[in-house]
Amino acid sequence: MSTPAPAENAIIKTSYGEMTLAFWPDVAPKTVENFKKLAREGFYDGTAFHRIIKGFMVQGGCPNTKAGKHGIPGTGDPGYKIKAEFNAKSHVRGVISMARASNPDSAGSQFFICHGDAKFLDKQYTAFGELIKGDDVLERIANVPTKSERGGEKSTPIDRVELESVKIVAA
Repeated sequence: MSTPAPAENAIIKTSYGEMTLAFWPDVAPKTVENFKKLAREGFYDGTAFHRIIKGFMVQGGCPNTKAGKHGIPGTGDPGYKIKAEFNAKSHVRGVISMARASNPDSAGSQFFICHGDAKFLDKQYTAFGELIKGDDVLERIANVPTKSERGGEKSTPIDRVELESVKIVAA
């Protein structure tokens, strides 16, 4: 009989304040472990929220957003992909989920936090936790003015929204 792992949360420190996330290892165990591993390695430290769509979500976790890095923000990963763990958790405000390309198994490090109701993403993206503290910070980030890049959607923040660190702590 194995003892369950102690519950852990993530504290995301941003240039706009701190948010605390609780994980859902019961529905997305491999995704939760991947996020915690990257956080412990400092992978997320110094990245930025590179895609903000008020009323929808804020997206971060791309290594190309680190200072001095080259490559298009939103196209980077940790050098590998993880298998999707679609589940019945609904994409509502405060839910954290893995960003991916069109291939369901193309997530790596990028994640998004829902700012609004995004139930149309249910069972197509891996939801793996939720905000338990810092909804005011999510609101501030979601309200950062954005611009269009290369004729694309108007979702690139005009001011950098730094993801200073992600720390894994006992719940």
